[in-house]
Amino acid sequence: MNWDEITNQVVEFLVTKGIKIGIIVILSFIAIKLAKVLSIRMIRIVQKEKEDGEVAKRVETLGSLLGYIIVISIISISFIMILGELGIEIGPLLAAAGIVGLAIGFGSQRLVEDIISGFFLLMEDQIRVGDYVQTAGKSGIVEKVNLKLTVLRDMEGNVHFIRNGQIDIVTNMTKDFSRYMFEIGVAYRENVDEVMQVMRDVDEDLRNDAKFGELILEPIDIMGLDRFDDSALIIKARTKTIPMKQWKVAREFNRRLKIRFDELGIEIPFPHVTLYAGQDKNGQAPPMHIVTDSTEKGSL
Repeated sequence: MNWDEITNQVVEFLVTKGIKIGIIVILSFIAIKLAKVLSIRMIRIVQKEKEDGEVAKRVETLGSLLGYIIVISIISISFIMILGELGIEIGPLLAAAGIVGLAIGFGSQRLVEDIISGFFLLMEDQIRVGDYVQTAGKSGIVEKVNLKLTVLRDMEGNVHFIRNGQIDIVTNMTKDFSRYMFEIGVAYRENVDEVMQVMRDVDEDLRNDAKFGELILEPIDIMGLDRFDDSALIIKARTKTIPMKQWKVAREFNRRLKIRFDELGIEIPFPHVTLYAGQDKNGQAPPMHIVTDSTEKGSL
C-alpha cells in the first residue's frame, strides 16, 4: 500500500466516520458541562428559595451525586457510540466487559463495599455536605461525599479521606439542630439555686442579644446538680442552637457567665489539697517546713 492509498483512506475515514465521532465528542463535552451547570443552578435555586438550611444541605449532597452519575453515564454512552462508528461489534464487547467486570468485582470487594455503603449513607440522609460528623475515628466538616469516599476537614484544616466501607458508625452533630452540654463547677460554699438562677439570667440576656438570639432555639435546659467532685459542685445544663452554632453560643455564654460570677463573688473552684504530716508512736507530728513566696522558712 503506497502513500496515496493511505492518504485516501484517511481522508475517507475523516469524511465518513471522523465527522460523526467529532460530533459525538463535542456533544458529550457540551452535555457534561450542561449537566454540571444545571446541577449548580438547581442547588442555588433551592438554597435561595428554601430558608431551611437542612434542605439545602441535602439538595447539595444529592445534586453532586446526581452530577457524578450523569457524567459517568454520558461518557459511557459516548464511548459505546464511538465504538459503533469505528465498526467494532458492541455486543461481544459488552459480554466480555461483563465477564471482566464480574472478575474485577470479585477481586475488588472493598470497592463494591464502599459503593454499597455510600449508597445507603446518601439515601438514608446520614451525611450531608456541611455537616459536622465523627466517623472512623475522625471528625470534621463534610466537604464532599460520593459513592466511594467521604471527605472531612477538621478544625485544624486537615483533610481526611475516608472510604465509605470503613464507616460503620456516624455521629452527626449538626443534623436538624445542635446541642451543647455545659458542666459548670462552683465551690461547695455556693448556693446551688442561686447559681442556677444566674445561669438562667445569663442565658436570657444572650437570647435577647441581636447577634446571638437568632442562633438559639430554646431557653437553656438546666438539669440540676449533677455530681460532687473533689473540689466542686458540678451543675449540668444544655442549650439548643441552629446547626454548627453550638460552639459559638457556648463560648459567649461561658464568657458572660464568668463575668457575672466575678460580679457576684461566686467562686469557680480550683483543686484543693489537704496535707497530713502523720504522727509517731508518741502522738507527735514531725515539723512541716514551709517555703513561702518571700523565701521565708518556718515550721509548724
